[in-house]
Amino acid sequence: MKKSKKVTIGILLFFIVVAVIIGGRSAIGNHFKKKFSKRPPPGVIVEVVKEKNFSQTIESYCTALSSQSVSFKIKKSELIEPINFGKKVKRGDIIAKLSSKNIIAPFSGKTGTRGISSSILGTNSIMLTLDDSKSILCDLQIPEVFAGVLKKGLRINAKFLAYEDKNYEGVIDSVASRIDAQTRSILARAKIKNKDLEILPGSLLDIQLFYNEKKALSVADTSIIFEDKKKFIYRILESNKIEKVEIVTGIRKDGNLEVLSGLEESDKIVKEGLTRLNKGMTVKPLIE
Repeated sequence: MKKSKKVTIGILLFFIVVAVIIGGRSAIGNHFKKKFSKRPPPGVIVEVVKEKNFSQTIESYCTALSSQSVSFKIKKSELIEPINFGKKVKRGDIIAKLSSKNIIAPFSGKTGTRGISSSILGTNSIMLTLDDSKSILCDLQIPEVFAGVLKKGLRINAKFLAYEDKNYEGVIDSVASRIDAQTRSILARAKIKNKDLEILPGSLLDIQLFYNEKKALSVADTSIIFEDKKKFIYRILESNKIEKVEIVTGIRKDGNLEVLSGLEESDKIVKEGLTRLNKGMTVKPLIE
């Protein structure tokens, strides 16, 4: 065989081998591409956009006061029979029988005495008290910066350390007409429901005052994507594809954000599982 013929055959064999290698690689690549393209879409926790209650709050504290209270100084020598302290009485009931007169309850309430003994008044006297504590009054000093939102009828929650897992509801009953120049605060009186008489007069109460209350569209704060000063979410379309949508938010409350624009009620959004996502992907919605 001539040398030139051998060279030609060698070159042809070389190109055939190269073509086989390239074709093999392409076939393997297409195989794996086809295999991995069939991977199921990532599962994400979905939330349906709906309205929730939002509000802003002012934190304060106060001392509990009976809505009505009266005291009677009684001489022991005038008592015909012992006084029943701690008794619930109605208006018009006799709460103490004396040799000269009877003491009548001017309103419904609970009898008691100041302190645990009458020694502070001397051995011959007793201080009888009557308190109506079904409603508790509470005077709040609110910073003057809130004077524009403070008004009668605002809702409050009160907490009493003796029952720390319980909330007592109330409202602002009145607001002072001027600001205290010494404390730079405005005085507001709250009225709190105490039907079980659990809050004792003199108790220290933690107060949460609500203002700017409203209903608004809401999303969980875990669904937010922050980019510089902008906020985005992934909205789920009917085909289960996701699109990236910019939203404007307002008040935050209990892990939720008020949505001012960008979404509509009943929109489905990705609540959890954001790290694996890119816009245009198909996802598998999982209802929490």
